[in-house]
Amino acid sequence: MPDLDFGLEVDQLQVKVRSAGPTRSGTLVRLVGLRLEARGIMAPVGSCCEVIGDAGLRIEAEVVGFSDKTLYLMPFSEPVGIGPGALVRVLTENGHASLGPELLGRVIDGRGEPLDGKPKPLCSSRLSLLGLPINPMERGPIDRVLDVGVKAINGLLTLGRGQRVGLVAGSGVGKSVLLGMLTRFTKADIVVIGLVGERGREVKAFIAESLGEEGLAKSVVIAAPANVSPVLRLKAANLTHVVAEYFRDQGKDVLMLVDSLTRVAHAQREIGLAIGEPPTSKGYPPSVFALLPNLIERAGVGRHGYGSITAIYTVLAEGDDANDPIVDIARASLDGQVMLSRKLADAAHYPAIDLTGSISRVMQNLLSPADLKQANRFRRLWSLYQQNVDLIQVGAYQLGSNVEIDQAILLRQAMENFLRQDMYTGLDENTTRLELNHLLQM
Repeated sequence: MPDLDFGLEVDQLQVKVRSAGPTRSGTLVRLVGLRLEARGIMAPVGSCCEVIGDAGLRIEAEVVGFSDKTLYLMPFSEPVGIGPGALVRVLTENGHASLGPELLGRVIDGRGEPLDGKPKPLCSSRLSLLGLPINPMERGPIDRVLDVGVKAINGLLTLGRGQRVGLVAGSGVGKSVLLGMLTRFTKADIVVIGLVGERGREVKAFIAESLGEEGLAKSVVIAAPANVSPVLRLKAANLTHVVAEYFRDQGKDVLMLVDSLTRVAHAQREIGLAIGEPPTSKGYPPSVFALLPNLIERAGVGRHGYGSITAIYTVLAEGDDANDPIVDIARASLDGQVMLSRKLADAAHYPAIDLTGSISRVMQNLLSPADLKQANRFRRLWSLYQQNVDLIQVGAYQLGSNVEIDQAILLRQAMENFLRQDMYTGLDENTTRLELNHLLQM
C-alpha cells in the first residue's frame, strides 16, 4: 500500500483556498430604509460595491457592517429600481483618495468627483481616507500665532498654527458668516473647506462670497450637502481631513474649515442606527463618540513642527443647548471654542462672539506676559459688566461702589465697538494689539 503524504494534500488545499479569495459577487436579499442586505458575497467593511438591478440600473454602495454571512451596505444614492435578487459585486476593497496639487482651485464631492463642471483632477498620489496617525511624541508644539483678521479672536482668543477650535452656536446666529470672515482674512498657505450636511445653496454662495477667485485658487472645497447619502457625507469629512494632511506633509500651513461637525455626527448616527447600533445619549450610537475624537486628532502640527493643520469646526448647539452631547464631546476634544450668542445676534452685534464661555487653551503659550495681561483685563471688565448689567440698567448700582465696575461702565461702549467688525473688513494682529492697548489706557 503506497504511503500517503497528507502534508502535501493539506498544502495543496490551502493554496486552493487562498487562490479562491473572497467571493466577489452575491445577491441582494433585503432592503430596509437605506440599509441593503446582501448574501453570498464576502468583502471587508469600507469596500465599495455595485448593485445591478433590472434593465441594467446600477448604484454604488459601501459595506458598513455585517452579521454572520449577511453584509450590510449603505447606498450612495436612492435605491429606486433595485429589487430582491439584484446582483451585488465588489468594486474596490479599500477607501482611498487621489491627492495632489491638481486639487487646488477645485470643488469636489466626497468621492473626489468634480462638482465645478471641470474634468476630474488627475492626481498621482493615493492615500487611505483614514489617514496615518502621528505619534503624539513626534508632534511639534503650537508656538506660532495665527492671524485670522478678526479683532475679537486675534486680541482676546488668540489662536496658534495647528490649533483645533470649535465655533459653537445655535442655528441662525452667524456661524457661516464668521467662517467666511476666517476664510478671507486668515494668513495660511492652503485652505481646505469641508461643507458637510449643510444647505446645498450655501456651497455656491460660500465660494462666490467668501472665497472669490483669488481665495479659491489656493483652496480645495469638498461639498456633501444634506440631501446626499450619509455615507457620502462621512466620506466628505474624511476626504477633507486627508487632503489637509497631504498638504501639511508638504510643509504647508493649512487652514481646514469643516461646516459642520454636528452634521458629520448626524451622518454617523444614521449609519449606526441603520445597522442596529443601540442609541444612547439623544439617540446617538456609541460609534459617534468614537468617530469625532478620531477626526479631530488628525489635525494639528505635523511631525517635529513640519507643516500644520489649523482646524476650525462649526458645532451646532441644538436648541441653543450648550450641554448638547456633540457640543460636550467637541469641547472636551478641541483646543478651545468660540461661543456665539443669539442675544448679541438679535441686537445686530456681529460677529456675535460671547466672551463668556469662549476660550483659547494655548493662548498663554503664544502671547507675551504684557499682551496676555491686557487681554485678560478686557475679558474681566466685560464679564463684570455682564454680571451687573441688571443693577446698572435700573439705576440700583451707585458709582464709586466698585472701582473695576466703574471702569467697565466707562469703557462699555468702546469695548462693544472693539468686538464689532464688518464682515468684509479684516484687521491684522499687530493693529488689533495697538487698538486694544489704546482702549484700556482710556
